[in-house]
Amino acid sequence: MKIRDVEAFQVRWAPGDGPEQHSAWVRVYCDDGSFGIGETSPMQGGLASLGIIAHNLAPALIGKDPLDHAVLLDTLLHTFAKLGPEGALTGALAALDIALWDLKGKFFNQPIYKLLGGAWRTGVPFYASIGGNGGRSVDEMLRVVETRLAGKPAAVKIRFDEPVQHYHMKAMGEVARKLDITVSAGEQTYTLAGLADLIAAGVRMVQPDIVKMGGITGLMRCVALAHAHGVELVPHQTQPTIGHMANLHLVASQLHATKPCELNDPSARQHGVFENPPKPVDGFFHLPVGPGLGLRVNEAELAKRRIPIA
Repeated sequence: MKIRDVEAFQVRWAPGDGPEQHSAWVRVYCDDGSFGIGETSPMQGGLASLGIIAHNLAPALIGKDPLDHAVLLDTLLHTFAKLGPEGALTGALAALDIALWDLKGKFFNQPIYKLLGGAWRTGVPFYASIGGNGGRSVDEMLRVVETRLAGKPAAVKIRFDEPVQHYHMKAMGEVARKLDITVSAGEQTYTLAGLADLIAAGVRMVQPDIVKMGGITGLMRCVALAHAHGVELVPHQTQPTIGHMANLHLVASQLHATKPCELNDPSARQHGVFENPPKPVDGFFHLPVGPGLGLRVNEAELAKRRIPIA
């Protein structure tokens, strides 16, 4: 089995949406007709990451064995490190990693969590993650929270901007040490070394994101690092379908998972593209039994929304 083609494309969810509002997906095809699907960070529509995939990474993957995914992607990270090892490049690699894990699961006819060593829990609770609060009054925020409570989340996170920029790691650590509540950080941390620096600065809950920081392989390494240092790892994750499913497989297999998984977007806007979109039941997402990510693509619906990257 060899990689035949790599497609990088955006997905438009509403007719009036601009490119920066689209999702950024990738599909990796093999010569036996199988494929895996992945997703990168949607910041500015993911166009920077998709461009790197289309022009730099995809050509290097054609003809390679998809089961060598960690070797392939680590090689690409070092080959293209001068594009910047944080941000668009690592997001591009995350999308490819998720797609290659999806392929791997299909090849072995197993869900990804089985290939990760099994699931500690097959029903995963979630917390309602609520952003956009900077312009809301307290009453408006309470109304949003009440709406989200209808989905039976295990907890609620109300997001405001952090007091220091994410790249000031020492300052972030100082904030964490001075407050008597837990401070989480790491959504914008893209390398294992960066996460180690954040932990060393004093942050005791880290939140790297599966569609930004190396995909499933990257998050597995983050889990090991956090466990070795005795800090909590609660993955940041805001995408409701591909990224969400990849995250569910990861957190289900995570030893000492301490918190629910994140659910930022509870809408059904992406559901039409899949025959079996992930939906919570009584406050839990249940792991799929199908191979790979466990998602079945509705090709006709995806074709209506697909925007190729030149």
